[in-house]
Amino acid sequence: MIPEAVKKHLSSQVSIAPLAVFRFLFGFIMLISMIRFAANGWIYKLYIKPDYYFTFYGFDWVVPLGDPGMYLLFLGMGLAALSIMLGYYYRLGIIFFFLAFTYVELIDKTNYLNHYYFVSIISFLLMFVPANRSFSIDVLRKPSLHVDKVPAWTINIFKLQLGLVYFFAGAAKLNPDWLFNAMPMRIWLPANADLPILGWLLEYTSTAYLFSWAGALYDLTIAFFLLWKPTRVYAYTTVVIFHLMTYALFQIGMFPFIMILSTLIFFPANFHQKVIDSILKLKHLLPFQGGQRSVSKQTEWDLSKRGSTIIGSILVLHFILQFLLPLRFALYPGNLFWTEQGYRFSWRVMLMEKAGHVTFTVTNPDNNQQWQVQNYKYLTPNQEKMMSTQPDMILQFAHYLEQQYKQQGIDDVKITAESYVTLNGRRSQPMINPNADLTEKERGFSHKDWILSFNEHQQNWFRNLSQ
Repeated sequence: MIPEAVKKHLSSQVSIAPLAVFRFLFGFIMLISMIRFAANGWIYKLYIKPDYYFTFYGFDWVVPLGDPGMYLLFLGMGLAALSIMLGYYYRLGIIFFFLAFTYVELIDKTNYLNHYYFVSIISFLLMFVPANRSFSIDVLRKPSLHVDKVPAWTINIFKLQLGLVYFFAGAAKLNPDWLFNAMPMRIWLPANADLPILGWLLEYTSTAYLFSWAGALYDLTIAFFLLWKPTRVYAYTTVVIFHLMTYALFQIGMFPFIMILSTLIFFPANFHQKVIDSILKLKHLLPFQGGQRSVSKQTEWDLSKRGSTIIGSILVLHFILQFLLPLRFALYPGNLFWTEQGYRFSWRVMLMEKAGHVTFTVTNPDNNQQWQVQNYKYLTPNQEKMMSTQPDMILQFAHYLEQQYKQQGIDDVKITAESYVTLNGRRSQPMINPNADLTEKERGFSHKDWILSFNEHQQNWFRNLSQ
């Protein structure tokens, strides 16, 4: 049972301005993201060109739409993002965007990124709130939709989600490699030593340790400082500096800008009203005419008792999963970064430098003939790179190869993998049991006992870095 004081706080009526601005900015950054994705040719490269896609377990039925289907889908997502930003047929726009974006994310785990997952979650949450009831074309079309106030929970769910993202990202950094070896910062930072003015500092090992510890401290505490009024402005300044720095140093796409805009929701309503008023001054360029002031009588928005029960149950379940998913790694033995069992969907951002190579050997049971697979004939360079270090993808590709040989009339082949992987600067070591017939191993969430144990104490770490 939720305490009465908490219920009262969550249901208390507050200004809709933060929610309206959050909707506008989310739609804006998603529109930019869709344009950027298309302009870089990634629709073709990632979702049309490949012959094979590494689907997520349980989602093998998710397949790309091909050409021109994928182009039309991204066009639809771009229009949906514009719909969200302007609040024009918002409910249809946000539902379509959530379904389409999540569908694209599920096509190929090769392309998995934490910020794609974050976008799916935010668009999911936006489906349940009245973010179009102010500062929107929907209000201009139908003034009766306008409200000035909404229940506090419609805003607080986004603060909570952002807080969870940051906190679990920080908790994930509390591991020996990050704290005591400054890995992978000791590998990544020197690569940027040619940057002007301060680039030379990135060559020092002490700088890598500073980045590692400061990054962990930042992630663990930033949400609390954003919530506290006396530190909010300073905390947000830190957010901007932190994310702009990560954008400059690392190739992480739109994620820094998504977080910079999203965390504005921690500011009070009067700040967001000023943002709205500033944008409305551009009414000669935008189709807004101050719809949030079109109704003189102040109105409030709330759910029916049945609606509150349904949406409340969905949100409680959602946040329970958000708490549990990052912790599921504890159910598996071994080094998480090595096995990657429980790694995805847990806000583990930029924690490891992992590279490897895998060779598949196929044995024909009829004549014991053996041959090695040329992976590049089936996979794109990026797919092969990602597959070579992720055990579940190695298994998945082995099953795909088995099906390919069946279609050629070669049944019941044996497929083994010789895989060597380096993790955070250590020497390469074998990852997959080379005697295991991967065609006999099942996909799923159970522990993969064919993954070899990781040598935590391998000697000669970072020799080249220290010289």
